[in-house]
Amino acid sequence: MRDPRYDILFEPVRIGPLTAKNRFWQVPHCSGMGYRYPNAEAAMRGVKAEGGWGVISTQEAEIHPTSDISPANEARLWSAEDIPALARVTEAIQAHGALAAIQLVHNGLHTANRYSRMIPLGPSPAVYDGNDPVQARGMDKADIAAMRRWYVQAARRARDAGFDVIYVYAGHDMSVLQHFLSRRHNHRSDEYGGSFENRLRLFREVIGDVRDAIGDRCALAVRLAVDELLGPDGITCDGEGRDIIAALAEEPDVWDVNLSNWANDSQTSRFADEGFQEPYTAFVKSVTTKPVVGVGRYTSPDSMVRVIRKGILDFIGAARPSIADPFLPKKIEEGRIDDIRECIGCNICTSGDNTCVPMRCTQNPTVGEEWRRGWHPEQIGRLERPEPALIIGGGPAGLEAARALGARGAEVTLAEAGTEWGGRVSREARLPGIAAWGRVRDWRLGQIRNQTNVQTYLQSPLTADDILGYGIPHVALATGARWRTDGVGRSHRLPLPYLSEGRLLTPDDLMDRGAAAIAAPGPVVIFDDDCYYMGSLMAEVAIAAGHEVTFVTPDVMVGSFAQNTLEQGRIQRRLIDLGVRILPTRLLAGRGADWLDLACSYSGKVERLSCSTLITVTGRLPVEGLWLDLQARKGDWADAGIKTVTRIGDALAPGTIAAANFSGHLYARDFGTETDPDSVPFRREDIAMLLAP
Repeated sequence: MRDPRYDILFEPVRIGPLTAKNRFWQVPHCSGMGYRYPNAEAAMRGVKAEGGWGVISTQEAEIHPTSDISPANEARLWSAEDIPALARVTEAIQAHGALAAIQLVHNGLHTANRYSRMIPLGPSPAVYDGNDPVQARGMDKADIAAMRRWYVQAARRARDAGFDVIYVYAGHDMSVLQHFLSRRHNHRSDEYGGSFENRLRLFREVIGDVRDAIGDRCALAVRLAVDELLGPDGITCDGEGRDIIAALAEEPDVWDVNLSNWANDSQTSRFADEGFQEPYTAFVKSVTTKPVVGVGRYTSPDSMVRVIRKGILDFIGAARPSIADPFLPKKIEEGRIDDIRECIGCNICTSGDNTCVPMRCTQNPTVGEEWRRGWHPEQIGRLERPEPALIIGGGPAGLEAARALGARGAEVTLAEAGTEWGGRVSREARLPGIAAWGRVRDWRLGQIRNQTNVQTYLQSPLTADDILGYGIPHVALATGARWRTDGVGRSHRLPLPYLSEGRLLTPDDLMDRGAAAIAAPGPVVIFDDDCYYMGSLMAEVAIAAGHEVTFVTPDVMVGSFAQNTLEQGRIQRRLIDLGVRILPTRLLAGRGADWLDLACSYSGKVERLSCSTLITVTGRLPVEGLWLDLQARKGDWADAGIKTVTRIGDALAPGTIAAANFSGHLYARDFGTETDPDSVPFRREDIAMLLAP
């Protein structure tokens, strides 16, 4: 039964000619599925509708070939040929009583048009804001007329595809409409440039054009970045961001407000707390009577109620929390708060879009697999003849395998050698800024404790003899991985024997013993060949303990993969602010007791650093002793009653926590079935489309 405190979240809200059934609004977010994988896209959005979201939007939809953001895979509305794929999305959403929304976008100078090869368009001549050697052409009056026409045509196609809410988008520095609003991008001297009113003109015109195009069947939403966090060089919430809302206050049926750019709007939990956007968006309701949507990675229903009652928002907007738990609204409605899979704010979801593949999620291993594998986030088929399973290792893979397999009805024994659950999750969550990652452990433990068929044991190291003695038919080894001490990684493919000439640590040492592991005084050098988050966290730990730190990487920047999780700039800025010396494009070249030689990765030129302690963040090796022992005794398995022994998670191949979680879930889903190693293990969109009626 729902807690009455949360009744306000389930009130219907009028949006122009329509009514949303509740206050939960899945704002536009990329999925990596888009126009190339329409079945997958439709199934993913449909599951969210089933989970109780009142309004569900697509990602951005390109309105014209001059707004081609290939290889990114978003939605497309270039012509009528794109309508059928998007109609699948609206049908999947509306089947569960939700409103379907679409975000119309022309990306202006944010796109290089790599596929269409058309010249980008902007308010003024400008260099494309990526790395391609491409420039946008300044739009003339004919181009402006064409732009308005393209928005009208796209709006009509969206209406014909069945969408209920049509967005006009001016956010994240990704829209030609925001570029016209911006003094940074708009250097025109005609009636579309110069003064605030002139820079607002095209935005106002397009809003009016789209309103006329969609008529009274659809609601009109406007998505605006009210602050770019650039101070006086950009749009600010106490300057032109507020002025835009005030000038157009009653034009749309609903305002969706956020920050620009995407890295500001979707900050990770390492750098921003729940509700971090409120200081920038709280003013909006004071200047419009229309309902307001806003985001802030809200996972707590108490926080949601607070922002509604304080008059900050009318709708709880969500992207990442809706990915982590598509059934978040339904769980609140049914009084199952403890069942919510809370977003941890790691942004592994954004890495899918930024690498042009279907998204993944650390908390929700089923996202992106709703259609191609037929996975549902809340439903998993019961085993017809469940056999017992022994899972060894209580990290993310082991916990997820035990939880999901328990849900399938198997008798599960989960054994962890250590004194705490969570494995690498617990150890990493104690590092600076990422405590929220502990939610991966906490949610799974909470679910397991409600399963009487799952037995858990801490401080239970097992040997091959133990396992053979138990005779449990199915064994999964989730024994994790350890960081290498020999320097082998992306750049050094062979062991570096000279590393042992001085004091050498890995992240495992600091996670096991904290900064005390460094012990020796003198300068600390981090060698980061992992190129994600761990190297920078090691630097923060060492700096906090008072050490002089130099960060060395073969890459051109700190944590380059973190560009995909939208936090690389903040990571590098934090190290700079902490006084860490950063030396990019350097390889290891030699080592003594108190020195370290580095070689330029381009020229080979060698330089020597003072180094009392070297912390290498390179590759990891699976903890495979138990696996090898069992393989050596494979001839004894049958007599012991053992049918299968399987490695999962980092014990199979070290990767992200999301990958470990997925591996554990896959083990549970495939449990008891014979898989053909030569077959494709999921449906492929291209074949499905050819065979579709």
